[in-house]
Amino acid sequence: MYKWLKKYNQFVIKKKLYVKCYSDDLKKCKIKTNQPGAFDDIPGPKSLPVIGTLYKYLPFIGEYSFTNLYESGRKRLKRFGPLVREEIVPNVNVIWVFRPEDIAEIFKAESGLHPERRSHLALLKYRKDRTDVYRTGGLLPTNGPEWWRLRKEFQKVTSKPQDVMNYLKETDHVIQEFVELCNNEKFEDFLPILSRLYLELTCLVVFGIRLNSFSKEERCENSKSSKLIKAAFTTNSVILKLDNGLQLWRFFETPLYRKLRKAQAYMEMVALELVSQKQRDMKSQHNKSFLNAYLENPALDIKDIVGMACDMLLAGIDTTTYSTAFALYHLAKNQDIQNKLRIETQQLLAHHNQPITADILRNAFYTKSVIKESLRLNPISVGIGRILQTDVVLNNYQVPKGTVVVTQNQIICRLPKYFNKPDSFIPERWLREHSESSNKIYRGKSIHPYILLPFGHGPRSCIARRFAEQNMQVLLLRMCQRFKISWHGDELGMISLLINKPNASLKFNFHEILETNGVYIKENDEV
Repeated sequence: MYKWLKKYNQFVIKKKLYVKCYSDDLKKCKIKTNQPGAFDDIPGPKSLPVIGTLYKYLPFIGEYSFTNLYESGRKRLKRFGPLVREEIVPNVNVIWVFRPEDIAEIFKAESGLHPERRSHLALLKYRKDRTDVYRTGGLLPTNGPEWWRLRKEFQKVTSKPQDVMNYLKETDHVIQEFVELCNNEKFEDFLPILSRLYLELTCLVVFGIRLNSFSKEERCENSKSSKLIKAAFTTNSVILKLDNGLQLWRFFETPLYRKLRKAQAYMEMVALELVSQKQRDMKSQHNKSFLNAYLENPALDIKDIVGMACDMLLAGIDTTTYSTAFALYHLAKNQDIQNKLRIETQQLLAHHNQPITADILRNAFYTKSVIKESLRLNPISVGIGRILQTDVVLNNYQVPKGTVVVTQNQIICRLPKYFNKPDSFIPERWLREHSESSNKIYRGKSIHPYILLPFGHGPRSCIARRFAEQNMQVLLLRMCQRFKISWHGDELGMISLLINKPNASLKFNFHEILETNGVYIKENDEV
Protein backbone atom coordinates (compact mmCIF):
# COMPACT_ATOMS: atom_id res chain seq x y z
CA MET A 1 0.00 0.00 0.00
CA TYR A 2 2.85 2.40 0.91
CA LYS A 3 4.62 1.63 -2.38
CA TRP A 4 1.44 2.36 -4.31
CA LEU A 5 1.03 5.76 -2.65
CA LYS A 6 4.70 6.60 -3.26
CA LYS A 7 4.41 5.69 -6.93
CA TYR A 8 1.39 7.94 -7.42
CA ASN A 9 2.62 10.69 -5.08
CA GLN A 10 2.79 13.14 -8.00
CA PHE A 11 -1.00 13.09 -8.17
CA VAL A 12 -1.64 13.77 -4.47
CA ILE A 13 1.29 16.01 -3.55
CA LYS A 14 -0.85 19.17 -3.82
CA LYS A 15 -3.02 18.09 -0.87
CA LYS A 16 -2.05 16.76 2.53
CA LEU A 17 -3.72 13.41 3.14
CA TYR A 18 -4.38 11.50 6.30
CA VAL A 19 -4.47 7.82 5.30
CA LYS A 20 -5.72 5.07 7.55
CA CYS A 21 -5.37 1.69 5.85
CA TYR A 22 -6.49 -1.68 7.00
CA SER A 23 -6.39 -3.32 3.55
CA ASP A 24 -4.30 -3.39 0.37
CA ASP A 25 -7.49 -2.38 -1.47
CA LEU A 26 -7.42 1.44 -1.82
CA LYS A 27 -11.21 1.55 -1.97
CA LYS A 28 -11.36 0.30 1.61
CA CYS A 29 -8.92 2.91 2.92
CA LYS A 30 -10.25 5.93 4.86
CA ILE A 31 -8.79 9.11 3.34
CA LYS A 32 -9.45 12.47 4.92
CA THR A 33 -8.12 15.92 3.93
CA ASN A 34 -7.26 18.60 6.51
CA GLN A 35 -9.23 21.28 4.68
CA PRO A 36 -12.06 23.05 6.57
CA GLY A 37 -15.52 21.55 6.43
CA ALA A 38 -18.26 23.08 4.29
CA PHE A 39 -20.49 25.79 5.75
CA ASP A 40 -23.62 23.70 5.14
CA ASP A 41 -22.10 20.87 7.20
CA ILE A 42 -22.03 22.93 10.41
CA PRO A 43 -24.47 21.14 12.73
CA GLY A 44 -27.60 22.84 14.00
CA PRO A 45 -31.39 22.63 14.42
CA LYS A 46 -33.50 21.87 11.36
CA SER A 47 -34.90 24.88 9.52
CA LEU A 48 -38.35 24.60 7.91
CA PRO A 49 -39.61 26.51 4.84
CA VAL A 50 -41.18 29.90 5.60
CA ILE A 51 -40.81 29.68 9.40
CA GLY A 52 -37.14 28.65 9.75
CA THR A 53 -36.55 27.50 13.33
CA LEU A 54 -39.10 29.86 14.85
CA TYR A 55 -41.21 26.80 15.71
CA LYS A 56 -38.54 25.90 18.27
CA TYR A 57 -39.21 29.18 20.11
CA LEU A 58 -42.96 28.72 20.50
CA PRO A 59 -44.19 29.08 24.11
CA PHE A 60 -44.69 25.83 26.06
CA ILE A 61 -43.79 23.48 23.17
CA GLY A 62 -40.55 24.98 21.85
CA GLU A 63 -37.20 23.85 23.27
CA TYR A 64 -35.62 27.31 22.93
CA SER A 65 -36.68 30.69 24.24
CA PHE A 66 -35.84 34.28 23.31
CA THR A 67 -36.29 35.17 26.97
CA ASN A 68 -33.81 32.55 28.20
CA LEU A 69 -30.86 32.70 25.82
CA TYR A 70 -28.54 31.16 28.39
CA GLU A 71 -30.44 27.86 28.66
CA SER A 72 -31.09 27.86 24.92
CA GLY A 73 -27.36 28.21 24.32
CA ARG A 74 -26.53 25.40 26.74
CA LYS A 75 -28.93 23.09 24.90
CA ARG A 76 -27.37 23.92 21.53
CA LEU A 77 -23.86 23.33 22.85
CA LYS A 78 -24.79 20.00 24.40
CA ARG A 79 -26.57 18.71 21.30
CA PHE A 80 -24.56 20.15 18.40
CA GLY A 81 -21.13 21.04 19.76
CA PRO A 82 -19.06 24.26 19.92
CA LEU A 83 -20.18 25.70 16.58
CA VAL A 84 -23.87 25.74 15.65
CA ARG A 85 -25.63 26.97 12.51
CA GLU A 86 -29.25 28.08 12.77
CA GLU A 87 -31.74 29.70 10.41
CA ILE A 88 -34.16 31.38 12.81
CA VAL A 89 -35.50 33.19 9.74
CA PRO A 90 -35.20 31.24 6.43
CA ASN A 91 -32.05 32.05 4.46
CA VAL A 92 -30.59 34.14 7.31
CA ASN A 93 -27.90 32.03 8.96
CA VAL A 94 -26.76 32.69 12.50
CA ILE A 95 -23.64 30.96 13.80
CA TRP A 96 -23.46 30.44 17.57
CA VAL A 97 -19.81 30.36 18.71
CA PHE A 98 -18.82 28.54 21.91
CA ARG A 99 -14.98 28.40 21.72
CA PRO A 100 -12.84 31.36 22.88
CA GLU A 101 -10.30 30.48 20.21
CA ASP A 102 -12.97 31.01 17.55
CA ILE A 103 -14.08 34.26 19.19
CA ALA A 104 -10.49 35.47 18.89
CA GLU A 105 -10.50 34.61 15.18
CA ILE A 106 -13.69 36.62 14.65
CA PHE A 107 -12.21 39.76 16.16
CA LYS A 108 -8.84 39.30 14.46
CA ALA A 109 -10.60 39.07 11.11
CA GLU A 110 -12.14 42.53 11.53
CA SER A 111 -8.80 44.20 12.23
CA GLY A 112 -8.52 47.34 10.13
CA LEU A 113 -12.20 47.20 9.20
CA HIS A 114 -15.30 48.87 10.61
CA PRO A 115 -16.98 46.18 12.75
CA GLU A 116 -20.51 45.43 11.61
CA ARG A 117 -23.45 43.87 13.42
CA ARG A 118 -27.08 42.99 12.79
CA SER A 119 -28.96 44.58 15.65
CA HIS A 120 -31.73 47.09 16.48
CA LEU A 121 -33.17 46.73 12.97
CA ALA A 122 -36.60 48.08 13.91
CA LEU A 123 -34.98 51.06 15.62
CA LEU A 124 -33.08 51.71 12.39
CA LYS A 125 -36.34 51.74 10.45
CA TYR A 126 -37.97 54.07 12.97
CA ARG A 127 -35.19 56.61 12.65
CA LYS A 128 -34.85 56.33 8.88
CA ASP A 129 -38.57 57.07 8.61
CA ARG A 130 -37.97 60.31 10.53
CA THR A 131 -35.35 62.13 8.50
CA ASP A 132 -36.56 65.44 9.91
CA VAL A 133 -35.15 64.38 13.32
CA TYR A 134 -32.35 61.89 12.60
CA ARG A 135 -29.52 61.85 10.10
CA THR A 136 -28.69 58.17 10.64
CA GLY A 137 -29.88 55.20 12.67
CA GLY A 138 -27.41 56.15 15.40
CA LEU A 139 -24.53 54.19 16.90
CA LEU A 140 -26.50 51.04 17.73
CA PRO A 141 -27.76 49.83 14.32
CA THR A 142 -25.53 51.76 11.88
CA ASN A 143 -22.61 50.03 10.09
CA GLY A 144 -19.71 50.97 7.84
CA PRO A 145 -18.06 54.38 7.35
CA GLU A 146 -21.16 56.20 8.62
CA TRP A 147 -20.91 54.35 11.92
CA TRP A 148 -17.22 55.26 12.23
CA ARG A 149 -17.97 58.92 11.45
CA LEU A 150 -20.23 58.98 14.51
CA ARG A 151 -18.14 56.77 16.77
CA LYS A 152 -14.86 58.64 16.34
CA GLU A 153 -16.53 61.93 17.29
CA PHE A 154 -18.72 60.73 20.13
CA GLN A 155 -15.94 58.74 21.82
CA LYS A 156 -13.72 61.82 22.14
CA VAL A 157 -15.40 62.62 25.46
CA THR A 158 -15.46 59.06 26.83
CA SER A 159 -12.27 57.27 25.82
CA LYS A 160 -9.68 58.78 28.19
CA PRO A 161 -9.56 57.94 31.93
CA GLN A 162 -9.49 61.64 32.78
CA ASP A 163 -12.78 62.13 30.90
CA VAL A 164 -14.39 59.84 33.44
CA MET A 165 -12.68 61.30 36.47
CA ASN A 166 -14.01 64.76 35.60
CA TYR A 167 -17.45 63.58 36.75
CA LEU A 168 -16.35 61.65 39.84
CA LYS A 169 -17.17 64.35 42.40
CA GLU A 170 -20.72 64.89 41.08
CA THR A 171 -21.26 61.14 40.72
CA ASP A 172 -20.20 60.51 44.32
CA HIS A 173 -22.56 63.25 45.51
CA VAL A 174 -25.58 61.71 43.73
CA ILE A 175 -24.70 58.23 45.01
CA GLN A 176 -24.43 59.49 48.58
CA GLU A 177 -27.94 60.94 48.22
CA PHE A 178 -29.07 57.53 47.02
CA VAL A 179 -27.41 55.71 49.93
CA GLU A 180 -29.15 58.07 52.36
CA LEU A 181 -32.45 57.24 50.68
CA CYS A 182 -31.73 53.53 51.14
CA ASN A 183 -31.15 54.15 54.82
CA ASN A 184 -34.42 56.03 55.27
CA GLU A 185 -36.78 53.87 53.21
CA LYS A 186 -37.60 50.20 52.76
CA PHE A 187 -38.19 48.86 49.25
CA GLU A 188 -40.27 45.80 48.44
CA ASP A 189 -38.45 45.68 45.13
CA PHE A 190 -35.13 47.51 44.92
CA LEU A 191 -34.94 47.50 41.10
CA PRO A 192 -37.14 50.56 40.36
CA ILE A 193 -35.21 52.88 42.68
CA LEU A 194 -31.92 51.54 41.32
CA SER A 195 -33.12 52.41 37.81
CA ARG A 196 -33.75 55.95 39.04
CA LEU A 197 -30.18 56.22 40.25
CA TYR A 198 -28.74 55.36 36.85
CA LEU A 199 -31.18 57.59 35.01
CA GLU A 200 -30.08 60.43 37.31
CA LEU A 201 -26.39 59.70 36.66
CA THR A 202 -26.96 59.41 32.91
CA CYS A 203 -28.70 62.79 32.73
CA LEU A 204 -26.03 64.36 34.93
CA VAL A 205 -23.17 63.28 32.68
CA VAL A 206 -24.83 63.44 29.26
CA PHE A 207 -26.99 66.54 29.67
CA GLY A 208 -25.47 68.26 32.70
CA ILE A 209 -28.83 68.35 34.53
CA ARG A 210 -30.50 66.76 37.56
CA LEU A 211 -33.94 65.23 37.02
CA ASN A 212 -34.42 64.83 40.78
CA SER A 213 -35.50 61.26 40.12
CA PHE A 214 -35.57 60.38 43.85
CA SER A 215 -38.18 63.01 44.71
CA LYS A 216 -41.76 62.03 45.51
CA GLU A 217 -43.02 64.00 42.52
CA GLU A 218 -40.72 62.20 40.09
CA ARG A 219 -41.53 58.81 41.56
CA CYS A 220 -45.13 59.24 40.43
CA GLU A 221 -46.21 57.11 37.48
CA ASN A 222 -46.70 60.00 35.03
CA SER A 223 -43.50 61.93 35.79
CA LYS A 224 -40.79 62.52 33.20
CA SER A 225 -38.32 60.16 34.88
CA SER A 226 -40.93 57.38 35.26
CA LYS A 227 -41.87 57.64 31.59
CA LEU A 228 -38.21 57.63 30.49
CA ILE A 229 -37.45 54.51 32.51
CA LYS A 230 -40.53 52.79 31.09
CA ALA A 231 -39.66 53.85 27.52
CA ALA A 232 -36.12 52.47 27.81
CA PHE A 233 -37.38 49.20 29.28
CA THR A 234 -40.06 48.81 26.60
CA THR A 235 -37.58 49.39 23.78
CA ASN A 236 -35.01 46.95 25.18
CA SER A 237 -37.76 44.38 25.75
CA VAL A 238 -39.01 44.26 22.15
CA ILE A 239 -35.76 44.65 20.18
CA LEU A 240 -34.74 40.98 20.28
CA LYS A 241 -38.09 39.68 19.01
CA LEU A 242 -38.31 42.38 16.34
CA ASP A 243 -34.80 41.51 15.12
CA ASN A 244 -35.33 37.74 14.96
CA GLY A 245 -38.96 37.23 14.00
CA LEU A 246 -40.53 37.30 10.53
CA GLN A 247 -40.09 41.10 10.51
CA LEU A 248 -43.60 41.83 9.29
CA TRP A 249 -43.11 45.28 10.82
CA ARG A 250 -41.24 46.18 7.64
CA PHE A 251 -44.58 46.11 5.78
CA PHE A 252 -47.11 47.25 8.38
CA GLU A 253 -47.15 48.30 12.03
CA THR A 254 -47.25 45.20 14.20
CA PRO A 255 -48.17 45.40 17.92
CA LEU A 256 -44.52 45.00 18.97
CA TYR A 257 -43.35 47.69 16.56
CA ARG A 258 -46.10 50.00 17.84
CA LYS A 259 -44.70 49.58 21.37
CA LEU A 260 -41.24 50.50 20.14
CA ARG A 261 -42.51 53.50 18.16
CA LYS A 262 -44.41 54.95 21.12
CA ALA A 263 -41.52 54.40 23.51
CA GLN A 264 -39.03 55.97 21.13
CA ALA A 265 -41.35 58.88 20.41
CA TYR A 266 -41.32 59.80 24.09
CA MET A 267 -37.54 59.46 24.44
CA GLU A 268 -37.14 61.52 21.27
CA MET A 269 -39.38 64.26 22.66
CA VAL A 270 -37.34 64.49 25.87
CA ALA A 271 -34.05 64.40 23.96
CA LEU A 272 -35.16 67.23 21.67
CA GLU A 273 -36.27 69.25 24.68
CA LEU A 274 -32.96 68.76 26.52
CA VAL A 275 -30.83 69.47 23.45
CA SER A 276 -32.77 72.66 22.70
CA GLN A 277 -32.49 73.76 26.32
CA LYS A 278 -28.73 73.14 26.28
CA GLN A 279 -28.37 75.18 23.07
CA ARG A 280 -30.06 78.14 24.76
CA ASP A 281 -28.10 77.80 28.01
CA MET A 282 -24.71 77.62 26.29
CA LYS A 283 -25.03 81.27 25.32
CA SER A 284 -25.20 82.38 28.96
CA GLN A 285 -23.47 79.59 30.92
CA HIS A 286 -21.10 76.71 30.40
CA ASN A 287 -20.87 73.49 32.31
CA LYS A 288 -19.27 70.17 31.55
CA SER A 289 -21.42 67.50 29.94
CA PHE A 290 -21.31 65.27 26.90
CA LEU A 291 -23.89 67.48 25.27
CA ASN A 292 -21.74 70.59 25.64
CA ALA A 293 -18.84 68.86 23.91
CA TYR A 294 -21.05 67.51 21.14
CA LEU A 295 -22.65 70.88 20.41
CA GLU A 296 -19.19 72.46 20.18
CA ASN A 297 -17.97 69.81 17.73
CA PRO A 298 -18.24 71.10 14.11
CA ALA A 299 -18.10 67.53 12.76
CA LEU A 300 -21.51 66.77 14.31
CA ASP A 301 -24.83 68.28 13.28
CA ILE A 302 -27.90 68.62 15.47
CA LYS A 303 -29.52 65.47 14.07
CA ASP A 304 -26.44 63.39 15.02
CA ILE A 305 -26.59 64.80 18.53
CA VAL A 306 -30.31 64.10 19.00
CA GLY A 307 -29.73 60.50 17.93
CA MET A 308 -26.87 60.12 20.39
CA ALA A 309 -28.93 61.66 23.18
CA CYS A 310 -31.62 59.03 22.58
CA ASP A 311 -29.00 56.26 22.47
CA MET A 312 -27.57 57.34 25.82
CA LEU A 313 -31.00 57.36 27.43
CA LEU A 314 -31.74 53.93 25.94
CA ALA A 315 -28.43 52.28 26.84
CA GLY A 316 -27.51 54.11 30.03
CA ILE A 317 -30.29 52.98 32.37
CA ASP A 318 -31.07 49.27 32.16
CA THR A 319 -27.59 47.89 31.44
CA THR A 320 -25.92 49.33 34.54
CA THR A 321 -29.03 48.89 36.70
CA TYR A 322 -29.18 45.15 36.05
CA SER A 323 -25.41 44.65 36.37
CA THR A 324 -25.41 46.44 39.73
CA ALA A 325 -28.44 44.44 40.89
CA PHE A 326 -26.62 41.15 40.30
CA ALA A 327 -23.45 42.42 42.00
CA LEU A 328 -25.42 43.40 45.12
CA TYR A 329 -27.21 40.04 45.02
CA HIS A 330 -23.94 38.08 44.98
CA LEU A 331 -22.57 40.18 47.84
CA ALA A 332 -25.74 39.65 49.88
CA LYS A 333 -25.60 35.89 49.27
CA ASN A 334 -21.87 35.67 50.08
CA GLN A 335 -21.35 37.46 53.39
CA ASP A 336 -17.67 36.50 53.62
CA ILE A 337 -16.98 38.23 50.32
CA GLN A 338 -19.06 41.23 51.38
CA ASN A 339 -16.93 41.45 54.53
CA LYS A 340 -13.73 41.44 52.46
CA LEU A 341 -15.11 44.26 50.34
CA ARG A 342 -16.08 46.17 53.49
CA ILE A 343 -12.54 45.80 54.86
CA GLU A 344 -11.21 47.31 51.63
CA THR A 345 -13.77 50.11 51.91
CA GLN A 346 -12.71 50.90 55.46
CA GLN A 347 -9.06 50.92 54.46
CA LEU A 348 -9.75 53.36 51.61
CA LEU A 349 -12.32 55.60 53.32
CA ALA A 350 -11.60 56.81 56.85
CA HIS A 351 -15.16 58.10 57.39
CA HIS A 352 -18.43 58.18 55.48
CA ASN A 353 -18.06 61.83 54.45
CA GLN A 354 -14.65 61.36 52.86
CA PRO A 355 -14.88 62.03 49.11
CA ILE A 356 -14.08 59.19 46.76
CA THR A 357 -11.14 60.26 44.61
CA ALA A 358 -9.37 58.86 41.57
CA ASP A 359 -6.61 57.47 43.84
CA ILE A 360 -9.19 55.62 45.96
CA LEU A 361 -10.72 53.99 42.88
CA ARG A 362 -7.29 53.05 41.53
CA ASN A 363 -6.65 51.11 44.74
CA ALA A 364 -10.09 49.48 44.99
CA PHE A 365 -8.76 46.16 43.68
CA TYR A 366 -11.21 43.89 45.45
CA THR A 367 -14.17 46.09 44.46
CA LYS A 368 -13.18 45.76 40.81
CA SER A 369 -12.76 41.99 41.12
CA VAL A 370 -16.25 41.72 42.66
CA ILE A 371 -17.74 43.56 39.66
CA LYS A 372 -15.78 41.44 37.20
CA GLU A 373 -16.85 38.19 38.83
CA SER A 374 -20.48 39.33 38.89
CA LEU A 375 -20.26 40.13 35.17
CA ARG A 376 -18.87 36.64 34.57
CA LEU A 377 -21.86 34.99 36.21
CA ASN A 378 -24.45 37.55 35.06
CA PRO A 379 -23.16 39.43 32.01
CA ILE A 380 -24.99 42.27 30.32
CA SER A 381 -25.89 40.01 27.37
CA VAL A 382 -25.36 36.46 26.18
CA GLY A 383 -22.54 37.49 23.85
CA ILE A 384 -21.45 39.74 20.99
CA GLY A 385 -22.91 39.80 17.49
CA ARG A 386 -20.96 40.50 14.30
CA ILE A 387 -21.45 40.34 10.55
CA LEU A 388 -18.32 38.74 9.09
CA GLN A 389 -16.59 40.93 6.52
CA THR A 390 -14.16 38.25 5.41
CA ASP A 391 -14.23 34.45 5.17
CA VAL A 392 -13.20 32.91 8.49
CA VAL A 393 -12.43 29.36 9.61
CA LEU A 394 -14.18 28.53 12.89
CA ASN A 395 -13.84 25.16 14.60
CA ASN A 396 -12.43 23.85 11.28
CA TYR A 397 -15.48 24.94 9.27
CA GLN A 398 -15.42 27.55 6.53
CA VAL A 399 -17.75 30.45 7.44
CA PRO A 400 -18.27 32.90 4.55
CA LYS A 401 -18.27 36.68 4.50
CA GLY A 402 -21.66 38.20 5.34
CA THR A 403 -22.59 35.57 7.92
CA VAL A 404 -24.02 36.69 11.27
CA VAL A 405 -22.03 35.22 14.18
CA VAL A 406 -22.96 35.51 17.85
CA THR A 407 -20.42 34.64 20.55
CA GLN A 408 -21.74 32.68 23.52
CA ASN A 409 -19.59 34.16 26.28
CA GLN A 410 -22.29 33.77 28.93
CA ILE A 411 -22.34 29.99 28.43
CA ILE A 412 -18.54 29.71 28.15
CA CYS A 413 -18.09 31.57 31.44
CA ARG A 414 -19.90 28.80 33.32
CA LEU A 415 -18.07 25.83 31.82
CA PRO A 416 -15.74 23.83 34.12
CA LYS A 417 -13.36 23.55 31.19
CA TYR A 418 -12.43 27.20 31.66
CA PHE A 419 -13.11 27.93 35.35
CA ASN A 420 -12.74 26.02 38.60
CA LYS A 421 -16.07 25.98 40.42
CA PRO A 422 -17.69 27.90 37.55
CA ASP A 423 -21.01 28.48 39.32
CA SER A 424 -19.39 29.87 42.48
CA PHE A 425 -18.88 33.57 43.14
CA ILE A 426 -15.11 33.91 43.63
CA PRO A 427 -13.77 37.45 43.00
CA GLU A 428 -10.22 36.27 43.83
CA ARG A 429 -10.05 34.77 40.32
CA TRP A 430 -9.38 38.27 39.00
CA LEU A 431 -6.86 39.56 41.53
CA ARG A 432 -3.30 39.97 40.33
CA GLU A 433 -0.61 37.69 41.73
CA HIS A 434 0.98 40.50 43.76
CA SER A 435 -2.21 41.36 45.61
CA GLU A 436 -2.19 40.34 49.29
CA SER A 437 -5.77 39.05 48.97
CA SER A 438 -4.93 36.90 45.99
CA ASN A 439 -5.06 33.15 46.45
CA LYS A 440 -3.70 30.83 43.77
CA ILE A 441 -6.18 28.15 44.79
CA TYR A 442 -9.00 30.52 43.82
CA ARG A 443 -7.31 31.73 40.66
CA GLY A 444 -7.05 28.21 39.30
CA LYS A 445 -6.92 27.94 35.52
CA SER A 446 -5.39 30.49 33.20
CA ILE A 447 -8.24 32.56 31.79
CA HIS A 448 -8.45 32.98 28.02
CA PRO A 449 -8.59 36.71 27.13
CA TYR A 450 -11.67 36.26 24.91
CA ILE A 451 -13.88 34.50 27.46
CA LEU A 452 -15.09 37.47 29.53
CA LEU A 453 -16.13 40.38 27.30
CA PRO A 454 -19.04 42.05 29.14
CA PHE A 455 -18.60 45.39 27.36
CA GLY A 456 -17.81 43.98 23.93
CA HIS A 457 -14.44 44.14 22.21
CA GLY A 458 -12.51 46.40 19.90
CA PRO A 459 -13.70 49.62 18.25
CA ARG A 460 -17.34 48.67 18.71
CA SER A 461 -17.14 48.03 22.45
CA CYS A 462 -19.43 49.95 24.82
CA ILE A 463 -18.72 53.65 24.35
CA ALA A 464 -19.59 54.46 27.98
CA ARG A 465 -17.78 51.53 29.59
CA ARG A 466 -15.52 53.68 31.78
CA PHE A 467 -18.51 55.58 33.17
CA ALA A 468 -20.46 52.42 33.88
CA GLU A 469 -17.54 50.86 35.74
CA GLN A 470 -16.86 54.02 37.73
CA ASN A 471 -20.51 54.35 38.74
CA MET A 472 -20.65 50.74 39.91
CA GLN A 473 -17.38 51.02 41.83
CA VAL A 474 -18.50 54.14 43.68
CA LEU A 475 -21.89 52.63 44.51
CA LEU A 476 -20.47 49.36 45.88
CA LEU A 477 -17.93 51.24 48.00
CA ARG A 478 -20.61 53.52 49.45
CA MET A 479 -23.15 50.74 50.03
CA CYS A 480 -20.69 48.42 51.77
CA GLN A 481 -19.31 51.33 53.77
CA ARG A 482 -22.77 52.19 55.10
CA PHE A 483 -24.66 48.87 55.19
CA LYS A 484 -24.54 45.20 55.79
CA ILE A 485 -26.55 43.91 52.83
CA SER A 486 -28.70 40.80 53.17
CA TRP A 487 -31.05 38.93 50.83
CA HIS A 488 -34.50 37.65 51.78
CA GLY A 489 -35.80 36.43 48.44
CA ASP A 490 -35.59 33.24 46.39
CA GLU A 491 -32.66 32.41 44.13
CA LEU A 492 -32.29 35.16 41.52
CA GLY A 493 -32.13 34.16 37.87
CA MET A 494 -32.09 36.00 34.56
CA ILE A 495 -34.51 36.78 31.79
CA SER A 496 -33.16 37.77 28.36
CA LEU A 497 -34.63 41.02 27.10
CA LEU A 498 -31.77 41.85 24.74
CA ILE A 499 -29.91 42.51 27.99
CA ASN A 500 -30.05 40.18 30.99
CA LYS A 501 -32.57 41.33 33.59
CA PRO A 502 -33.21 39.88 37.06
CA ASN A 503 -36.19 37.53 36.82
CA ALA A 504 -37.70 38.48 40.18
CA SER A 505 -38.04 41.38 42.59
CA LEU A 506 -34.87 42.49 44.41
CA LYS A 507 -35.43 41.61 48.07
CA PHE A 508 -32.59 43.36 49.90
CA ASN A 509 -32.31 44.41 53.52
CA PHE A 510 -29.85 47.18 54.37
CA HIS A 511 -28.60 47.18 57.96
CA GLU A 512 -26.83 50.42 58.78
CA ILE A 513 -23.26 50.28 60.02
CA LEU A 514 -22.56 53.12 62.45
CA GLU A 515 -19.31 55.02 62.66
CA THR A 516 -17.84 55.92 66.06
CA ASN A 517 -14.45 57.60 66.38
CA GLY A 518 -13.44 56.35 62.98
CA VAL A 519 -14.43 52.75 63.81
CA TYR A 520 -17.31 51.10 61.97
CA ILE A 521 -19.71 48.94 63.98
CA LYS A 522 -22.94 47.24 63.03
CA GLU A 523 -26.11 48.75 64.39
CA ASN A 524 -27.08 47.30 67.80
CA ASP A 525 -23.52 46.07 68.43
CA GLU A 526 -21.84 47.33 71.59
CA VAL A 527 -19.36 50.17 71.24
